[in-house]
Amino acid sequence: METIQNTPEKLILRIEANQQLANALRRSISEIPVLAVDEVEIFKNDSALYDEVLAHRIGLIPLKTEKSMTAKTKIDFKLSKKGPCTVYAEDLHGAGKIVQPKIPITILGEGHQLELVATARLGKGIDHAKHIPGLCYYRHLLEIKSSLQVDKIIQNSKGVIKPEKKGAKWICDIDDASVTEINKIDKEAIKDSDELIFIVESYGNMPAKEMLLGAVEALEENLKYFEKEIK
Repeated sequence: METIQNTPEKLILRIEANQQLANALRRSISEIPVLAVDEVEIFKNDSALYDEVLAHRIGLIPLKTEKSMTAKTKIDFKLSKKGPCTVYAEDLHGAGKIVQPKIPITILGEGHQLELVATARLGKGIDHAKHIPGLCYYRHLLEIKSSLQVDKIIQNSKGVIKPEKKGAKWICDIDDASVTEINKIDKEAIKDSDELIFIVESYGNMPAKEMLLGAVEALEENLKYFEKEIK
């Protein structure tokens, strides 16, 4: 396995793995406990949004999830604003940390008011999308037969790895436009290699590496449960 990029926002790995394992890890991202607003009590809402729409928007605001949090974690945020103004995520005041403070919630006109209390708890993406901490996806590195025309296309293409020449073939990660060009030259030139590019992107609730580790733990727990049930 090779780490191509490792930042809090994005983790890119080059791995030798089958699609079944990669897909299992991708799906397990939805089983990581993530903090999100679970309940909203609205006392006054003069905005153009219905209470249900307002609560839904607040629920989708990414909140920082700490390792110390448990199923008993409960964080209240209070919001009190008077128009004219735009209400932003940063107007929610509480013990939790809001990842993107400038997410707009709604607009208040002259003399309009908005007062509410939002309660955040841990939850999982398999129950509601607001608890999904980010994106996870993968693709095969391509194995492409070398030729004069194909080599020029590959050398001018951009991907997450630099194209590698191995004998009469290239191992590379190229864009769809380049794939289309090569297929016009030789429909048999491209096939999937045994390696994958595995990408994890965080919404900011937790670092991308923590997302992957959490997915591994969730998958391991599911496998243990499955093994126990079939005995």
